[in-house]
Amino acid sequence: MRRSLRHCDDSPKTPFTHATWRREFPAMAVSVPEAREWVGSLLSVGVPSPLLDDVLLLLSEVVTNAITHSDSAHALGGQVTVQITRTGTTVRVEVTDAGSATTAPAVRAPNLEDDGGRGLWLVALLAEEWGFHRDETGGSVRFRLAEGD
Repeated sequence: MRRSLRHCDDSPKTPFTHATWRREFPAMAVSVPEAREWVGSLLSVGVPSPLLDDVLLLLSEVVTNAITHSDSAHALGGQVTVQITRTGTTVRVEVTDAGSATTAPAVRAPNLEDDGGRGLWLVALLAEEWGFHRDETGGSVRFRLAEGD
């Protein structure tokens, strides 16, 4: 008797108190909603909705910045890597890209007339902690959110 194969995904079925996930995405705009969907499915069990909403908002901003402002989008096969770590009621996100020789992540004061430029301002406003790292292999932006912030 043959058993049929079942589809297997990496979405948790029970809440994790400590877990780390990592995934690479093409450095293209279509990866922003794909990253949101992936992280949303990972954290949908056990992470309160307000915290999850903030994680997904800031993730979108940081992935968009990585695609827009780093060399990842200009390199053939360029990638953006998203790493999520959940520890208890804390979620840490790190987005790694190819870096940029001409720019570094910076918080800009929002101007009401601007169409964009609020990404890191939102990260600085909402995250418990955030920062960036840059070296010869690329750059990364990280942030941490906790329940009750």
